[in-house]
Amino acid sequence: MTRLIIHAPNIHQGGGAVLLSELLAVIPAHISAVALLDARYSLPASLDSNLLVQRVEPTVLSRFRAEVSLRLLVGESDSVLCFGNLPPLFRLKAAPTVFLQNRYLVDKQASLCALPLKSRIRLHIEKIWLRNCRKNASHFVVQTHSMQRLTDACLGVQSSCLPFVPATVNSFSQVQSDQTLRQFDFVYVASGDAHKNHFALIEAWRLLSAKGLFPSLALTLSPELAPELCRRVEREVVTGGLRIHNLGYLAHTRLLEIYRVSGALIYPSSFESFGLPLIEARQAGLPVLAPELDYVRDVIDPHETFDPRSPVSIARAVMRYLKGRSPPHEIHSAQSWLNHVIDEGLL
Repeated sequence: MTRLIIHAPNIHQGGGAVLLSELLAVIPAHISAVALLDARYSLPASLDSNLLVQRVEPTVLSRFRAEVSLRLLVGESDSVLCFGNLPPLFRLKAAPTVFLQNRYLVDKQASLCALPLKSRIRLHIEKIWLRNCRKNASHFVVQTHSMQRLTDACLGVQSSCLPFVPATVNSFSQVQSDQTLRQFDFVYVASGDAHKNHFALIEAWRLLSAKGLFPSLALTLSPELAPELCRRVEREVVTGGLRIHNLGYLAHTRLLEIYRVSGALIYPSSFESFGLPLIEARQAGLPVLAPELDYVRDVIDPHETFDPRSPVSIARAVMRYLKGRSPPHEIHSAQSWLNHVIDEGLL
């Protein structure tokens, strides 16, 4: 009897966990399914009893045992989906499809320098794993054309671009314009990972405050996973009077509610494999301010764009959106410049 085997021992949070939950929820009742899942992953309550779950602890030894278990478990007639970016460590009787979501693994331009040492070591190991074991997979599936180009170039394969989003996102109704519902001017749904670029966003908010602009901003940072960043937000709120509200880590259903009470999504991430919040916000009817980068244009056309490396550029995009466009500095001739410097007593 053909079974569906889903191998996801390293997915437990973020967009990957959201998509995994959606996938597990739509497995047909008549299909026998087995899922090898991270012990930290919260299994959805409403799942059919035809799904057999095996938990994998987040340790090197447990992950290795999971690879051995997968090799022993898979038969020739089984269908295998590796949902955690990596192909099997061992060749299986049935070659699997790999769902590749982590751009760090295939983007040679993505710097690891800002990441914690533990994350850098893990990603280096996973890059070696991906490159050396890619022949253990029959196919790679990605979510955007940018990821497809990177994957094909990095691995020498022909991947497929097959994006999907949770059903709740597709069923969004447009946000009403009733201002009484508005709690936040902007929202940024993101973890505290370095490439999410929170420090540039906070600096942009500080620049806005210097111009007398204090838009409210909602963040979704976990104090446990990003303590330094959370402390920086708290300092800026206290010392600079910035209207930044950290809501902490939120379940996906709660995130959807936050979209409904926000004015716009601002998304300064320097790169993404998919950028699910961009789609969620657009489906919720929110304007989106985002970088002028391929990963953004892969999924939406933003309302305003900016250079994610520049807090000044981010702040100017916010001002344009708020209709507070500041004029560029006047360009002087040499004579008028000298006159201006003399008049202002600068000489």
